[in-house]
Amino acid sequence: MTKAIDKGDMAPDFELPTDSGGHFKLSSHRGHPVIVFFYPKDDTSGCTIEAIDFTAMKPDFDAIGAQIVGMSPDNPASHDKFKAKHKLAVTLACDEDKGVLEAYGVWTEKSMYGRKYMGVERSTFLIDSEGRVAQAWRKVKVPGHVSEVLAAARGIAG
Repeated sequence: MTKAIDKGDMAPDFELPTDSGGHFKLSSHRGHPVIVFFYPKDDTSGCTIEAIDFTAMKPDFDAIGAQIVGMSPDNPASHDKFKAKHKLAVTLACDEDKGVLEAYGVWTEKSMYGRKYMGVERSTFLIDSEGRVAQAWRKVKVPGHVSEVLAAARGIAG
């Protein structure tokens, strides 16, 4: 079991494929805050609301130079469909082998109706311009979350 990443830790670097045939490399965004939100699955209720909330507030994040990337184990085609259906304006990274999810400690054992399974713990990490975790939110409850992340990002933005 990997140690959970927390405030003050260096954020594990990653480069992953994204929607629209792109790639996202965390370290190439040094000098700016980066918000990485991990979510369980494209086009499910909580994940959809969270992605729509980040999209709605993207101009506010852009104004402080913050990058936003969502991440799930879904593949690029699933991300493309999800973005088109909900007119999402955030980058969605694909961690199909779950290496980044594990590095951040968000690939965890979950339980539903007494059945245990592995899945993504909804979490968000605010990474500062030097690549350190400035804030970590785990077991995120979606309502009001994006506003909280924006307030924290404004607090660290140059």
